[in-house]
Amino acid sequence: MYSLVTEIRSFYSLKELGESLEEGINLYKAMVEDYSQRLGSFLREMEATHGNEEWFKKISALQKSSKKSKGKEKPGSSSGWIEFKNILLSKEEQGEAQMLFEIIEEISNKVMQLEKIRDTIEDLKRLGLGEDILYITYVRDEVPERVVLRKRGEKGTAEKFEFAATFFASKEL
Repeated sequence: MYSLVTEIRSFYSLKELGESLEEGINLYKAMVEDYSQRLGSFLREMEATHGNEEWFKKISALQKSSKKSKGKEKPGSSSGWIEFKNILLSKEEQGEAQMLFEIIEEISNKVMQLEKIRDTIEDLKRLGLGEDILYITYVRDEVPERVVLRKRGEKGTAEKFEFAATFFASKEL
């Protein structure tokens, strides 16, 4: 359940950094698709019993419009929620729909951030930075925010560990 959300990662090339970003983009796009399908199924199930209720209409409309553009309005974000110490609780079905909608929006925003950074990395590649550079990257919530460029081999930079060995196998009869 817990993962490190702020860390420093080192990359040995812009290609490696770009590949890491691409993996993140693909992972988050798959998550958005899964949550969108879950929200769609939930709304189809709820339509029979709650189709005429205002909260259902708002969430259904927002789901349709979010596929076209990313709106900032959250459906009834305060209704149906009870604050208990440091957490919000809901016993209503609309609470689940709200959570699904909000996570889809949040992950979609993360995908957009990662895509912008990927494009920036592509621009850096075109600048022709050398292969002997270590990219020390400050990552917050899986999004690179800062990069320190260090020449590999300088004091204080870690080098990639390389292990080379030869193995022989003999067959005894």
